[in-house]
Amino acid sequence: MEIVTSWMEQGMREATVSLVQRQLNRRCGGISPELDLAVRQLSTPQLEELSEALLDFTSEADLVAWLNERTEG
Repeated sequence: MEIVTSWMEQGMREATVSLVQRQLNRRCGGISPELDLAVRQLSTPQLEELSEALLDFTSEADLVAWLNERTEG
């Protein structure tokens, strides 16, 4: 049962990553490979937060600023 749950969680995470990537491509006209990697490395809660925040983005610079706010420590 635990293995199935792990697979399901991984599948849901990949679906969330895919959706956020499509939204970013549509909103920003594509993003650099480096930013794409940074997005892929976000936690699921961070991805969910990004999916809402990106509705206000107009460029890749907005994504960079959002990522910087969350990774400064």
